[in-house]
Amino acid sequence: MFKIKTLNNISSLGLDRFPRETYEVASDISQPDAIMLRSFNMHDMEVPATVRAVGRAGAGVNNIPVDKMSAAGIPVFNAPGANANAVKELVLTGMLLAARNVVQAWDYTRALEGDDAALSEQVEAGKKTYKGFELPGRTLGVIGLGAIGVKVANTALDLGMKVVGYDPQITVKNAWQLHSGVEQALSVDELLSRSDFVTLHVPLVDATRNLINTDRIRLMRKNAVLLNFARGGIVDEQAVLTALNEGKLLNYVCDFPSNAVKGNSKVIALPHLGASTAEAEDNCAVMIADQLRDYLENGNIVNSVNFPETVMPRMEGLSRIGIVNANVPNMVGQISTVLANHGLNIADLLNKSRGEIAYTLVDVDSEVPEAALQEIEGIKGVLSIRTI
Repeated sequence: MFKIKTLNNISSLGLDRFPRETYEVASDISQPDAIMLRSFNMHDMEVPATVRAVGRAGAGVNNIPVDKMSAAGIPVFNAPGANANAVKELVLTGMLLAARNVVQAWDYTRALEGDDAALSEQVEAGKKTYKGFELPGRTLGVIGLGAIGVKVANTALDLGMKVVGYDPQITVKNAWQLHSGVEQALSVDELLSRSDFVTLHVPLVDATRNLINTDRIRLMRKNAVLLNFARGGIVDEQAVLTALNEGKLLNYVCDFPSNAVKGNSKVIALPHLGASTAEAEDNCAVMIADQLRDYLENGNIVNSVNFPETVMPRMEGLSRIGIVNANVPNMVGQISTVLANHGLNIADLLNKSRGEIAYTLVDVDSEVPEAALQEIEGIKGVLSIRTI
């Protein structure tokens, strides 16, 4: 019986992917095999020694101590692309809100007083203040061409916009999905100088913190619109506020309100609505549940942020071992030697590495004795081992 501990409310569609005859899923499990969460902050949490995997029903993993999990031999899974359509739609909404001054005009209308005749006069007198512009022919710059960025770029092209993209680490899969009409920028600076709208779709890491700052805002076109539905720390808020107040930027549309920005009339700040649709929550939960099951039941790894993708088909009659170790020379050789010394024949083996972590799946032709497992666990550099 596998035990899954939930740290947030998870969509029932996802939880239903765990067969009740082989899984126990609850929020009060003390010794879980895996943890499933959304926004819960795990950084101050003492993770039980029984935990084999962590699954985040979403894309970002800033709320999870990934380095700590790696050191313990625990893969962290996420759900890239499961909420991509939801975020894409909100980005497009943000562009339209900014282009047509919808929020400011709505605030103006809500504050009107008097009878209908008086309102009509005020509407006609005030509407010229909120004159906007249309999207076709404008240029959208997309920084980060992952699942969300690709969808945003392709849809913007369909709306008649010109699109410039920048992502030096774009995957082959996403490159195939990107419309050929998206132009390539060779740097962030080049993209900013060419764009009327700039939308950010990168993770918050040291390299992207304050990616949009005073120096980069100087490169942007006058009256450009900046959209941030990625993470708050990617943008230097004070630099943006200064640019808004000086008339350099037209609007800042973000999903991360703060006291600094929420009262500014040129800021459209939403309460982190990016993935807040029923469909996105369902998609994320289902994807994470399936990935956790495949890891717990077969040792396979797909969509982990800290472990290499490792998928090896299973064959009947074989015993499987999953080994996590430091990515150093001769680990596979030492493991193979131990298995051979215990009379175990290797039927299949797959070894993958990612950074400082290596992961090995081994299928052998008979049951693995406890003594062999203990001997492998004692090899210097082995972080965890389990039979699957």
